[in-house]
Amino acid sequence: MSKRKNQVNHEDSDSDSEDTPTFIDVDFDFFGFNATIDYHAIKRLLDQLFGVDAEGLSTHALADLVLSQPDIGTTIKTDGEESSPYAFLSVLNIGVHNDNVSIKSLVEYILAKSKGGNAFYESLSTVLRDPQCQVGLVLCERLINMPVPVIPPMYRMLVNELKDAVEKNEPFNFTHLIFVSRVYKLTPEEEDAMTIARQQPGKASKRQKSQNSNEETNDRSPDGVYPFHPEDEEIRKFASHHLIFPYSNAQPRNAESFGLDTAGRLMLVPAAQLTELARVLGDVFQPPENV
Repeated sequence: MSKRKNQVNHEDSDSDSEDTPTFIDVDFDFFGFNATIDYHAIKRLLDQLFGVDAEGLSTHALADLVLSQPDIGTTIKTDGEESSPYAFLSVLNIGVHNDNVSIKSLVEYILAKSKGGNAFYESLSTVLRDPQCQVGLVLCERLINMPVPVIPPMYRMLVNELKDAVEKNEPFNFTHLIFVSRVYKLTPEEEDAMTIARQQPGKASKRQKSQNSNEETNDRSPDGVYPFHPEDEEIRKFASHHLIFPYSNAQPRNAESFGLDTAGRLMLVPAAQLTELARVLGDVFQPPENV
């Protein structure tokens, strides 16, 4: 059953005009998870989320776990419930599922990556060991070029779903949330190229347009790191710890390397901040009024 419908103006990157993009109204429907229909799409999005390291993280089992919670989290579709989701948001209780092969491998992976920041590793190790702590793993991914304004409604619904679950004595009374995401890195030369592309409307490639849409206005990142998910920059403000980490299976790069230089991101957020976080995402990424 559809949770709600949201209409967003979306730029048509295949417009015949190079200099004047056209905008189309797209209806995005929000649904709960459907194990019969959604498995392959959720598995693909999880593989995308974990990049080149996905193969060793049992994402098939992780997809099954996500789909086992039809009332916690949301998918976004455009062609009805029988279609494949373009995006999803979910949260899993690490303690409850600690015997699942995917959670076991992910906890080992996250702890290993968090050693890149001593304070992060110590805090994460403590909350994962403490029986008084309930740690949720937040998973959110979407197809490229999905408009950011579709994300805040999913977080608002998640807040309400978690409240309802807690009232029913279900194991979603989290103390901490681990957000897993991804970033890309640009060299100064690549940033210069992006700046030039922004100053020449219609001349950028589709890949450049996609990268540009993920950068905040015309400001450069001080370290050349940019989020694939713009909302991560707001989530980061609520995090007690934050870390960018290299993928284990990333290939060495040189001047001839093709594609983006990608990496993973971890954020540890007090669960009590989730309601305010959802409100801020709504304020920052609210869709523009129709004109």
